Amino acid sequence: MTDHHTVLVTGATGTTGSRVVARLAAGGHTAVATSRRASLPTGAARAVRFDWYDPAGHGAALHGADRLYLVPPIGDPEPAAVMLPFLRQARAAGVRRAVLLGSSAIPADGPGVGQVHTALPGLFEEWAVLRPSWFMQNFTGDHLHAESIRSEGVIRTATGTGRVGFIDADDIAAVAARLLTDASAPPATDLVLTGPQTLSHNDVATLFTEATGHPVRHLPLTPEQLRDRLSTTLPEAFADLLTDLDRAIATGAENRVTDTVERITGRPPRTLREVVEKWSSSSSAARHES
Repeated sequence: MTDHHTVLVTGATGTTGSRVVARLAAGGHTAVATSRRASLPTGAARAVRFDWYDPAGHGAALHGADRLYLVPPIGDPEPAAVMLPFLRQARAAGVRRAVLLGSSAIPADGPGVGQVHTALPGLFEEWAVLRPSWFMQNFTGDHLHAESIRSEGVIRTATGTGRVGFIDADDIAAVAARLLTDASAPPATDLVLTGPQTLSHNDVATLFTEATGHPVRHLPLTPEQLRDRLSTTLPEAFADLLTDLDRAIATGAENRVTDTVERITGRPPRTLREVVEKWSSSSSAARHES
């Protein structure tokens, strides 16, 4: 059973947040979108300016909301410092359910968002932590991998031959929307989300080559080389964290597939080939129209 809810969506213009907003609107719910510029993504009933680091605006953002979709501040190695005061304020304001976007690589009590994960059950009786594997959209959006694919035909990682159950952001949003709005969806839960198969980055490069007709190759780096590359554009602590995640993939930490997407949404997750072919087709159409 699904009642009407007002959901505050943080990161509403991002990869999963924008998709969550659209799904909430399609289901008849009120999606309040947050962004630093108060822009209005498709489907949002209203937009509010929101900055994790500016608590003066948090009260206005929470007005009328009874559910939260939480995307941690990007690039912050210790997001709990700004997220936990906001979550305590949200509980006092009447929010009853919160769904946190975490990572399959970071469990409760782990670094970064793992500290928010640990605190969430003490703040809300109804909560869920989504721990998706690496996004398929990292290869098609504005991620470093996508940029290097487009500009050089190269994917650089320190993952070696390690395999990952890459997941479509649309599938993450489908699970999130269900957990945010459906009374029958399981509260108080920690869910690892993956796609239907595991792939190495060598497999990803081959798939891109086949799907797009443009050669793409995987260029393996050492962890030290990756850290040095990331440190040119990211804070050192965050570069270290991302390097450690690649090292974990290389040792098999992400070589798993779960049934979470199908169990929650009733349909199987999309394959990377489906996502890449759709992206390639859309990109080709856009080039022809311009």
